[in-house]
Amino acid sequence: MYDFDKVVERAGTASVKYDMRHEIFGKADVLPMWVADMDFETPQCIRKAVMERASHPVYGYSFMPDTYFEAFTGWVKRRHDWNIKKDWIVFSPGIVTAINAAVLSFTNPGDGVIVQPPVYFPFFDSVKNNGRKLLYNQLVYDGTTYTIDFDDLEQKAKKAKLMLISSPHNPVSRCWTKEELKRVGEICLKNNVVILSDEIHADIILPGNKHFPLASLSEALAEITVTCMAPSKTFNVAGLFTSQIVISSNALRNRFKKTMESFHLVHGNLFGIVASEAGYTHGDAWLDALIKYIKANFDLVDDFLKTELPQLSLVKPEATFLAWIDYTRTGLSDLEMRKKMVDEASVGLNPGRIFGKGGTGFMRMNVGTPKSNVLEALERMKKVF
Repeated sequence: MYDFDKVVERAGTASVKYDMRHEIFGKADVLPMWVADMDFETPQCIRKAVMERASHPVYGYSFMPDTYFEAFTGWVKRRHDWNIKKDWIVFSPGIVTAINAAVLSFTNPGDGVIVQPPVYFPFFDSVKNNGRKLLYNQLVYDGTTYTIDFDDLEQKAKKAKLMLISSPHNPVSRCWTKEELKRVGEICLKNNVVILSDEIHADIILPGNKHFPLASLSEALAEITVTCMAPSKTFNVAGLFTSQIVISSNALRNRFKKTMESFHLVHGNLFGIVASEAGYTHGDAWLDALIKYIKANFDLVDDFLKTELPQLSLVKPEATFLAWIDYTRTGLSDLEMRKKMVDEASVGLNPGRIFGKGGTGFMRMNVGTPKSNVLEALERMKKVF
């Protein structure tokens, strides 16, 4: 039903992933496997809805109709067994915007904000650029997977006002268990720490794993949690800049909305609203098929590295379409690995160091692309080793 093997020509479309290769990598002929948008066609149900709306000759100011909220709340109930109310939902053009708004809303200059590196790098910027203090709760890597250092988190929470958690985690692709999330929540509750839970990858969960929205685990946790969700990763519509920020606490929601309103950021994107409603209403079967394809791509990477490139290894993925590859056994520095990947193999990956402490010796590969691209990247990597 869905042709994920189809290669779509994206160059020449003002694509960050393809048309900024020279700016990012210093050369334009790299195979781009970096920024987290997929190369698959957006679901037909979304394209059809957007084109139908685009056929109307006026693109004026718009609002989010009840059908938009019904589609999103229905999706969250079906996919994550979480009952949310329309009044809890605040629009944001993006989750990075929401993270910055949360930092401004729930902390003061100089306050501590907990992050868990290696992690999505805008987390760091949202804290530093707003004059807050980064508190690092370093994830623990045992050579196979990552876990949370709860003893350290207990200490950091005493000095913090806000915690930013990536769930599922980008870039290490952990899908946190219910027990792990509850323990994080208990620590934050005890220390009056607000939690911002970035759940943008929540819909792309690999078989054998389950995503739990942190705010769904108890009424007490719901009162301190700001949950960030979006259709952008799920349906490959990042360019439509539409996110849903779920906050059940009246007090937290009012503070957050006040910040967003001060920047005039609470009004929806016309086509983002249409796309979200269509995807959340009709996109289940497409997503189920996508997850199977992503799982096969992860398996391809894992098998190839084990048989052809044993110097490298794939950290066990549980969610997302982002492969976290360990190259510490090669003994290469970040600069030497970049030379091999970019200058010699012409493969564009994210260097792990941008994700903070613990990222050195790793690289992130986007496998949300046709199998042929994944295999081509791996073959190029093999040649330079």
